[in-house]
Amino acid sequence: MSASGPLAGLKIIEIAGIGPAPFCAMMLADHGAEVIRIVPPRGERPGRLDLSKDVLARSRKFMIVDLKQPSGVEAVRDLCKTADGLIEGFRPGVMERLGLGPELLLKDNPKLVYGRMTGWGQTGPRAHTAGHDINYIALSGVLHCVGRAGDQPTPPLNLVADFGGGGMMLAFGMLAAILHAQKTAQGQVIDCAMVDGSALLASMLWSSAAQGVWSDQRGSNMLDSGAHFYDTYACADGAHIAIGPIEAKFYSEFLSLLGIPETDDYARQLDRTLWPSLKERLAGVFASKTRAEWCALFEGSDACVAPVLSLAEAPRDPHNVERKTFVHAGGVTQPRPAPRFSATPAADPVMPRLADGTDSAALLRAVGYTEEKIDSLRASGAVL
Repeated sequence: MSASGPLAGLKIIEIAGIGPAPFCAMMLADHGAEVIRIVPPRGERPGRLDLSKDVLARSRKFMIVDLKQPSGVEAVRDLCKTADGLIEGFRPGVMERLGLGPELLLKDNPKLVYGRMTGWGQTGPRAHTAGHDINYIALSGVLHCVGRAGDQPTPPLNLVADFGGGGMMLAFGMLAAILHAQKTAQGQVIDCAMVDGSALLASMLWSSAAQGVWSDQRGSNMLDSGAHFYDTYACADGAHIAIGPIEAKFYSEFLSLLGIPETDDYARQLDRTLWPSLKERLAGVFASKTRAEWCALFEGSDACVAPVLSLAEAPRDPHNVERKTFVHAGGVTQPRPAPRFSATPAADPVMPRLADGTDSAALLRAVGYTEEKIDSLRASGAVL
């Protein structure tokens, strides 16, 4: 596949895993980096996903390597000698036991950026224990903030730790360290922990709490479903509408379009004691029309109202259609690469084919392997 995007020319080795590390690699590949995904032999791969429909594995080259064989490890080590970066998502110590730890690889290639993606980090009492997104955001304080008043914390899918505080944070870290390496010829190790990243994503909440404008009582704040003007409401057809007219001028326009005079209780927008009763009144208002009727009413306004769309509906929304926010590639509807660059636009995603070894020979030739050595590796099953 030809490189297109601002990262064209970068070479990244990805040791295949699940979730946040592949998302980081996908972001880099989306924007032009040559990402070589090292996958284990078929019998050792997780079997729950159809690779040809795995959006997180798009736009990569694939190399099947048996890392239990020394010659397979050697091949990956040789690839890293000419790479800008490596991404791995194992527990601390696993890569060292494989013979691919950072100390060894940075000795081979002092400019290498070695990205380590874990939940708990490389150090700390939980570093070697299992966990998932829900556990990391629980420990970082984020999960406590998500949910409605009087209810238990609600997991916001696995978007905060896995993808925002994990994969996206590591992508930022990789590029920052690669820029540093290009200027100084000094590589380094990135300890990207999802507990750290999810805590960082909540920086605004920490700021608000320090200023006394954020309550630790879940569901009682402006942005956590406490306010009547920042929430979702059910419509007559069972679909939902999302409203967020925070600023006074937007709130005024919102009320005007609803035909509600900005007087009495509604005029006291920021009076938290009125929020519960105003939410009940707005719930009755929105239940009187269908979502489509509300969308027609608010269309083109600054009332900060939008329909709550399903995954099936979102790609068909006129705004998303005009911006081509979603693309249909390889038989799969998926988000287009973001953000957008004016001078170096990203190419459309390329869905992965089955990892069948077709990339392996070319990748090994590029680092100086002879045909005889490649044949030997394939015969042994170390590289397919």
